[in-house]
Amino acid sequence: MSQSGETREAPRPPGEEREDGPPRPERRRGDRRQQRLRVAVVGDFHCGEHDAGRYRPLFARANEEADVLLLAGDLTNWGTASEMRVAVGELADVTLPVVAVLGNHDHEGGQVGEICGILRERGVNLLDGDAFLLNDRVGIAGVKGFMGGFGRRTLTSFGEPAIKRFVDASIEEVKKLELALRRLNTPIRIALLHYSPVQDTIIGEPEEIYPFLGTDRLAEPLDRFEVAVAFHGHAHHGSFEGRTPGGVPVYNVSHDLIRREGRGDLYFLYEIPLASAEEQQEDEAEAAKGARARG
Repeated sequence: MSQSGETREAPRPPGEEREDGPPRPERRRGDRRQQRLRVAVVGDFHCGEHDAGRYRPLFARANEEADVLLLAGDLTNWGTASEMRVAVGELADVTLPVVAVLGNHDHEGGQVGEICGILRERGVNLLDGDAFLLNDRVGIAGVKGFMGGFGRRTLTSFGEPAIKRFVDASIEEVKKLELALRRLNTPIRIALLHYSPVQDTIIGEPEEIYPFLGTDRLAEPLDRFEVAVAFHGHAHHGSFEGRTPGGVPVYNVSHDLIRREGRGDLYFLYEIPLASAEEQQEDEAEAAKGARARG
């Protein structure tokens, strides 16, 4: 996966002029406040070698229902190149920008370099501490995340070297998330992870495995950079919705959970209101006026 830290832009079809809004927003003349960014997001659909065609028609629906497709890791069962080719085949009809992070299952086969190449060859924007610029107002920061625990039960870097290496791996993922968010200058930031940044969305799993489902160390950058929404997978039997201490909404978009909660046949659809360019200018003018008044 890329460690370049580059911020990439969504490609535009030939002849399409650059505009302030997303590629396919719901536009209503005379009522620009009604614009929405429609996000289709899912994780943990675990494609095996015999799953060809299983998800393809469901993914194709996203072309009509969404403006971007996010994949929250565990695209495969065993992390093999052959499974990833099946997963990529399920995206064959998707014409939207696709953004993804890998999950723990995608690392299992020790073929990360090859499966990353398969995803990128398909045009998937694979993030690992990177930022993806969807348009002038929306950016996506992506990182796998890691384990570590929550609250007072968070594992600390004390004792054996093996424990310290484990905690260091967790903190490194937090740093990558922070850097990806820092690179985004867009007014709307979305975070895409595999492991959970809050305990709320893993409730329902056995308490004994909470430390292996994520860590709330990941929540602090979400709050500091005022992320609009965060998505993760991994906790198949967890809870659908939670919040960071600072109020950022967090959604567990594991495929099994989405279906169990009746949130969709494959992916969850989430809408984000988009302020128009005029509204942004008005807000900036009001903020400047307030600053002058206070000065």
